[in-house]
Amino acid sequence: MHDFCTLFDSNYLTRGLALYHSLRANCDSFRLYVYCFDEATYDILLKLSLPDLVPIPLKEFENQELLAVKPGRSRGEYCWTCTSHIILHTLEHFRLDCVTYLDADLFFFADPAVLLDEFTQSGSSVLITGHRYTPRYDQSASSGIYCVQFISFRADERGLKVLRWWRDRCTEWCYNRHEDGKFGDQKYLDDWTERFEGVHVLQHLGGGVAPWNVQQYKVQEGPTVNGTPVVFYHFHDLSWYEDDSFMLNRYRLSSAVINFIYRPYICALRNRLTEVQRLFPGFQKGKTTPPTR
Repeated sequence: MHDFCTLFDSNYLTRGLALYHSLRANCDSFRLYVYCFDEATYDILLKLSLPDLVPIPLKEFENQELLAVKPGRSRGEYCWTCTSHIILHTLEHFRLDCVTYLDADLFFFADPAVLLDEFTQSGSSVLITGHRYTPRYDQSASSGIYCVQFISFRADERGLKVLRWWRDRCTEWCYNRHEDGKFGDQKYLDDWTERFEGVHVLQHLGGGVAPWNVQQYKVQEGPTVNGTPVVFYHFHDLSWYEDDSFMLNRYRLSSAVINFIYRPYICALRNRLTEVQRLFPGFQKGKTTPPTR
């Protein structure tokens, strides 16, 4: 059994459902704990009653510490602030030995067991993934060496030490700006391999493929990168417009990437919207107004 947790609101609901269904298609045994950041998300997930998915309302998770900082942070900044908190809450509340946090805009093309097996074999207590930037998109100095997208913690002394340190730092400061070497919840990870014991950096090439690094790989049907199966792709910076068109935005992507990676995901998003609309006609959250030309 692999335990995962994530967070999203109704604007990311279709992406979160695409993530869930990609796990169902590729992972034999898992449980996904979803922290619902608005009532609509919680109500819809309850109504869908999906196997292996546990929806958690915000009121059962928010504590006084979080409520105290919430008014001073944007919606996105507050989600970043909460990431470390939900990981710790999942471990403690559900009494788990290990949990892996997933960004809601990830999508699995293969079984994540190969990534978690690498983590187990490393003998470590924390697993982090590098951005692996293509040189032209290298934002290590501003956005961090590592990406908070797929991050695992064991509920042992080493794992909890790192997690509680991260939680405290994010509670103190977590904003969408660069300040004193910090940025959101992410720059805090930069020195973990030196600051703490038991931190493993994922080596598998198929974990953490993303628009900021895919240019350096040969992408083929599967999908594969340099012959290695893509386990998950991070669909960051993908806009879905009200006219049902999509914009890939600032990153240059090859036709192979679009055909073998993006087209299946776009199909999955449309299917998930249909799934929700069967129960909630008129639901359109997650789409935005196209920019004026």
